[in-house]
Formats: sequence, structure tokens, C-alpha cells
Amino acid sequence: MVGRRAAFYPVTTWPGWQPHPRAGQPIPAEWWARPATEVARALLGARLVRRWPDGITLAGVILEAEAYGPEDDQGCHCRAGRTRRTQGLYGPPGHAYVYFTYGMHWLFNVVTFPDGVPGAVLVRALWPTEDSPAWRARVAGRPWARALDGPAKLCRALAIDGRFYGHDVTDPRSELYLLFDGQFADEAVTQSPRVGLNTVPEPWRSIPWRWRVRPPRMGGQRGPRSA
Repeated sequence: MVGRRAAFYPVTTWPGWQPHPRAGQPIPAEWWARPATEVARALLGARLVRRWPDGITLAGVILEAEAYGPEDDQGCHCRAGRTRRTQGLYGPPGHAYVYFTYGMHWLFNVVTFPDGVPGAVLVRALWPTEDSPAWRARVAGRPWARALDGPAKLCRALAIDGRFYGHDVTDPRSELYLLFDGQFADEAVTQSPRVGLNTVPEPWRSIPWRWRVRPPRMGGQRGPRSA
């Protein structure tokens, strides 16, 4: 089991982490209603919570996020304008934009910008809030540092799929929502180009709209990585 193979290091012990002044409170819609580049950086340290109808609840701290939008961003789905697929990107802010890619993976985004302006933040990596049997079962025996270090991995582990398209993630009574939790100092965060935009023209291919918590050393092993 993961708990036996690798030590678990709570995010609260990582360099640069500090509690958010509003820790434990739901992240409201108005917080999301601003440019995706602002939200993506500020989202690091927030808590994503998944609750199942049977009462099982799992949560993870966001370690990596990418910004997309508005329509002039050639790396964003909204570059083609409002379509049946992209309608959710136009608002309201604080709602989920979930899509299927490569014929096998679901990816989870949260809509940003004021209502009517398209854009979102892609959640790319999480770190579990606890070492629990429920979490270990969800990550199928992978070491913690490799369990949720990619957007498809976290969606698979938390059973996030197309059912959550348009879901209100500001509602803590729902099955999927976000809370303020912690925040990371600038020295703990790296900024780089977004992943997988090899066919996108410049400057959008190289623009540094990916924010990621710098992984600490964990018992002599490198921490989370995300491709």
C-alpha cells in the first residue's frame, strides 16, 4: 500500500506554505470573476473537496494550475467563439468546465472572468490532505508524489467527469466544491509555459501561464512532478 511504501508529508509542512486568512470558507463566485492569470496563481493552496452520496469525502490541496482565455488566447477552447462545447466557458464564474480529451481523459477547470467573458483555470495537480485508506484506494497504490500529479490522474481519482460540466463549485453542500485553505509564498512557486500546446502559435505557446508549487525533497525522494 502507498502508506507503507512512502512517507506522507502534509502540505502544511512544506516550505512557503501558510494558512489562508479565510481558511475553511467556501470560495465565492465573486472571487472567480477576474482574469484567469490572477486566479491560477491565487488558487495554489486552495482545497478541492469531493463528497460522494454515501458520505465518503476526500480533499486535496491544489499544487498546479494553468490560465486560459479570453477569446484571443489561441491555446483556449474559446478561440473559436461560443459553441455547444465552449458555452460553459462564458460563465457564470465559479462553475466547472469539464471536458474529455484524447478519447480517454477528463480534465477539470473552473470558469473565471466576469460573466460573459470566456476563460478558466485548469487544475493540474493535487496533494491529499491526509493519508487515509479511502485515498490510498483511489490512487491504486501509486506513491503519493506520483498519485495526483496530473489533471487526468486527479479527475480519475475523484471521479470527476462530464456530469460536472457547469457544476457550481462554490456550493459546499454539493458533491464537488472548493475552500480557502493555504497559500504559498512566491519563492515556493514556479511559472512556466502551459503544457501540450505544441501546435499553438506564438506567443500563446510560450506564454508562462502555468503556476506550480516547487516540490520539496521528501525523505530523499523528489516530490510531485507534473508533465
